[in-house]
Amino acid sequence: MPNTQDAAASDRGILIVGAGPVGLALALALHQRGLVVRLADARPAGAGERDARVLALSHGSRQTLERLGAWPQQGPTPIATIHVSQRGALGRTQMQAAEYGVPALGYVTPAALLYRTLASAVARAGIELMHDTEISSTTAAADRIDAHTRGGGHLAAQLLACCEGAIAGEAGDAVRSRDYGQHAVICRARLAAPHRGIAYERFTPEGPLALLPLGEDYSVVWTMPAAQAEARMAQNEAAFRAALQAGFGGRVQFIETLERARFPLGLRVRGEAVGSRIVWLGNAAQTLHPVAGQGFNLALRDVWALAETLTDARDPGESTLLARYAQRRMLDRRSTIGFTDSLVRVFSNDDPLLTRARGAGLLALDLFSPLRHFVAKRMLFGARAWP
Repeated sequence: MPNTQDAAASDRGILIVGAGPVGLALALALHQRGLVVRLADARPAGAGERDARVLALSHGSRQTLERLGAWPQQGPTPIATIHVSQRGALGRTQMQAAEYGVPALGYVTPAALLYRTLASAVARAGIELMHDTEISSTTAAADRIDAHTRGGGHLAAQLLACCEGAIAGEAGDAVRSRDYGQHAVICRARLAAPHRGIAYERFTPEGPLALLPLGEDYSVVWTMPAAQAEARMAQNEAAFRAALQAGFGGRVQFIETLERARFPLGLRVRGEAVGSRIVWLGNAAQTLHPVAGQGFNLALRDVWALAETLTDARDPGESTLLARYAQRRMLDRRSTIGFTDSLVRVFSNDDPLLTRARGAGLLALDLFSPLRHFVAKRMLFGARAWP
């Protein structure tokens, strides 16, 4: 049953809605700064253990998770090299960890593993986590915000931080969305030879095809039109593997595919990340296409910036503090969202002029190291790397 308290006894501190990886990370970051934090999650206890997603974490995200005491000691697979190309045309570029003095360009981890590590850290910190507590609406007052639960109760706080999903009132002009008409078919692929820590981003006319090293296998994210995804899901393993091999090419040989699933892709962005005693982070603020793997990394940068902004705040929901946070995050949010959206629209087509232009762009990245370093460092650190 939802856990509700009298508003007079609970209207201080911060209520985080959503106890996925983003919400858990935010709780730890705020708690480290001495702020009073509670978590409310609509799901039952243990739901995060069943998360089938695979996350690509940047080097900067590893640094953040280490500061929070929530970096998994075993499990994440390092990415030594990122290889970017387009199928059937010239042009490719490579980025290697050794060029940037980091142990890895990024890491690949099951979302369930990261959830377990974060949840354990939250439990050790003694942070209150309320399961089966769905927030249906909110009401802001001058000195607090009330979160109304589906069961008829309410929870009060000085600030509400929404980290997952949607709460009533998010429709209309506040949120813009774009349906890419694509689905991601995801699977795990076993290989004929070791992957050597190489991640591939291969652009095809149907959409990007990413191979992310995970243990001894690859986690595959294969983007394609919705109708084609439905047909791929219906194929037997041998036919699906043959199609994957043809779609990717001969740089990697697949010997088996496992754990196939699919989900629709779109862009969903909240224009203003803050409101009256409320802030949106993670999927509640922006849901991105998985190309370049920037969604969760952007969310972690939001988490860290919000925690820094609210350090020593007597009233964490005060409007000038939230405006300062929104201004601080504007450049990184807009540039990351724009970069991801542009990649999808520019690379997911077979226009011959664009094909040649894409090839020239990839070749320029490969030959002109300052430009390649510019792109790589933004993927590693986000706005922290801007001049």
